[in-house]
Amino acid sequence: MPVTATAAPALFDLPYAPLAKRPLPAGRPRDWYITHNRRLKAMRLAIALLDSGVYLPQHAHNRRIRATAELIGIRPPSDTTCHMVRTLMRYAR
Repeated sequence: MPVTATAAPALFDLPYAPLAKRPLPAGRPRDWYITHNRRLKAMRLAIALLDSGVYLPQHAHNRRIRATAELIGIRPPSDTTCHMVRTLMRYAR
């Protein structure tokens, strides 16, 4: 008996389209916005490092994180953001 695929394609098989950006909520202290954007940047970098084969935080040195940032087209991260990337990689395991 032949098997045929009739299910809809999985979501991750579709072409990538970034989500529409929404404005951040107004009225928060400036530090909140700085921390929020730093977390987003750290998440993007951690995902890019994992995709490139860097799975352990001790292999993600500042130099490698900054090279990855240049590769994906974002500004070089600060030392604080690099530390946050390693922390995200550590707790994602």
